[in-house]
Amino acid sequence: MAPSSNLIAILAAFSVSLCSIYVLTNKRRTTVHSKRKTLTRNKRTRNGIVGAIGNTPLIRINSLSDATGCEILAKTEFLNPGGSVKDRVAVKIIEEALESGQLFKGGVVTEGSAGSTAISLATVAPAYGCKCHVVIPDDAAIEKSEILEALGATVERVRPVSITHKDHYVNIARRRALEANKLALQHINQTDAKNVTNTNGYLTEKGKEGVVFSGEHKGGFFADQFENLANYRAHYEGTGPEIWEQTDGKLHAFIAAAGTGGTVAGVSRFLKEKDPGIKCFLVDPPGSGLFNKVTRGVMYTKEEAEGKRLKNPFDTVTEGIGINRLTENFKMAQLDGAFKGTDIEAVEMSRFLLKNDGLFIGSSSAMNCVGAVRLARLLGPGHTIVTILCDSGMRHLSKFCNPEYLSQHGLTPSAKALEFLDYR
Repeated sequence: MAPSSNLIAILAAFSVSLCSIYVLTNKRRTTVHSKRKTLTRNKRTRNGIVGAIGNTPLIRINSLSDATGCEILAKTEFLNPGGSVKDRVAVKIIEEALESGQLFKGGVVTEGSAGSTAISLATVAPAYGCKCHVVIPDDAAIEKSEILEALGATVERVRPVSITHKDHYVNIARRRALEANKLALQHINQTDAKNVTNTNGYLTEKGKEGVVFSGEHKGGFFADQFENLANYRAHYEGTGPEIWEQTDGKLHAFIAAAGTGGTVAGVSRFLKEKDPGIKCFLVDPPGSGLFNKVTRGVMYTKEEAEGKRLKNPFDTVTEGIGINRLTENFKMAQLDGAFKGTDIEAVEMSRFLLKNDGLFIGSSSAMNCVGAVRLARLLGPGHTIVTILCDSGMRHLSKFCNPEYLSQHGLTPSAKALEFLDYR
């Protein structure tokens, strides 16, 4: 018996459907495979060490998220080639200086830094054909100086003094750039060549103290990370947009400590432009006046005149964060509030995260996580909070990660969980 025309029509339609599904599936597979090949190819062809900076992973800190009921996420900036968030700043500063003509290939970038920015500058400067000269306070962890020297930078270690002192490490770095520029002019004009002599491999001016620079005389450029707004722009154009994209814009708050103020300023301003409802907070270490500035509108207590301290005001084991003046970068920040952190909280947090999450972080990263938990408790469960893991513990071995050093300062960690955040 011949099949009915209806049955034949049904079979034909079914066959066409199967063919269509097959074609669409293969097309989708081809598209996905093509995208994967493109992504893989792009990942393999990033442009040198500079191309490897940024686009760091945003990770969930499981222990803190589970403890607070919030999603606490962190940008793993220690995965940058130079090991810190400052790689972004170093690239932006050098590129803008080259574009503006303030720095030339073969020139010397000078900076006063407690470590991370200096290491980042020393890491990326050779990629631009430049050299690096760093002035660093001698109370910074010794491994930072050793890393700088290994990277080929010239390092001056000086005693820590107030920023108002002419021999503050930042002010010395500024002078070094001027010295390099003066020497470059002498080399070009050949009029004062007799006033230059070679001493121990460095060119110095007769009758004057201070080191200037050997080799080809292309001048110097003072990076000035505290006041140079390239710092802020690095985070406004890079870190902030990355956080926004990685969270699909679904975040409620951002928190970080400030040293130069570039990170907290760039990220907070970008995020608030995207969504004014995002709350941005500061966490401040001991000895710093930024907490008072954000919460009370004044940098110091009434017993102190702003900008008049003549000795080193800091009494903290954290490095690279905290300051007692308003930088041009920090002025760009848009903050909703601030928390005060302590040394013991930072130390305990670093050990807690190492034990529970396998995160080996430095002092500023630990302070940021202290702030993230405090902010989570303020906002309540169900919120997404982003912070920054600035660097790892690898450059804090002699101080922040040294049990003997911590014991001498009464900072031996003993907490079993997060109870150290309930001390006060």
